[in-house]
Amino acid sequence: MYTHILVPVSFDEERDAKGAMRVAEVLAEHSAKITLFHVIEQIPSYAATYLPGDYVKERKIAVQAELDSAAEGLENASGVVVDGHSGRTIVDYADSHKVDCIVIAGHRPGMGDLLLGSTAQYVVRHAACAVHVLR
Repeated sequence: MYTHILVPVSFDEERDAKGAMRVAEVLAEHSAKITLFHVIEQIPSYAATYLPGDYVKERKIAVQAELDSAAEGLENASGVVVDGHSGRTIVDYADSHKVDCIVIAGHRPGMGDLLLGSTAQYVVRHAACAVHVLR
């Protein structure tokens, strides 16, 4: 069905990531590429001063290892870790890498989502490709 599927992984809830990966497998054509994707948000400068100097570098390495481990169970899958704003970075990556479907886990909206919006909402509104949201 799809040839390149992007699966944003937040690690907030492991079951959400596993569910999204299962859905990506079902939606993928034979030999489709599946990219497990994590965005590391920028740490505000006032908070960064309290962290070790190599915190971001070490965090990227740890997240990449987790994505690589998760990708081992999927055919033709790989993990990518980038810095940026979650929603915008997901959409930009999908556009620049010819992704034809994004499988993203949503969550039950709360009061904060009514005022600020969520990553899944941003992706649904701005992605140029198909978006499959898991609840």
